[in-house]
Amino acid sequence: QVQLVESGGGLVQAGGSLRLSCAASGFTLDHYAIGWFRQAPGKEREGVSCISMSGDSTNYADSVKGRFTISRDNAKNTVYLQMNSLKPEDTAVYYCAAGLYYSESYCYPGYDYWGQGTQVTVSS
Repeated sequence: QVQLVESGGGLVQAGGSLRLSCAASGFTLDHYAIGWFRQAPGKEREGVSCISMSGDSTNYADSVKGRFTISRDNAKNTVYLQMNSLKPEDTAVYYCAAGLYYSESYCYPGYDYWGQGTQVTVSS
């Protein structure tokens, strides 16, 4: 069964940090580009950061550049999103997704596999 499971979300004060993990089962992540997306209440889902199959290319939304870092450990079949200097506007449900398409300029929203999401809440 193909599955992506996010973890690491929670409640943190503004300026704090969290590290999200996206673990895959039923398939190997190294064949896929991975993206982190988020959706806040009343807003559309947006791409946060994506990483290529090999990990040698990444892209970030302007709103998170310099604060978030995406990485992957194909040996552990896991992708991470390190989030530093968190702001209240980062509050959202964060999803990871896997797909065969990667762009250096944006996170492609039509990925094949999606996790259930993890809640990130940043208090002011």
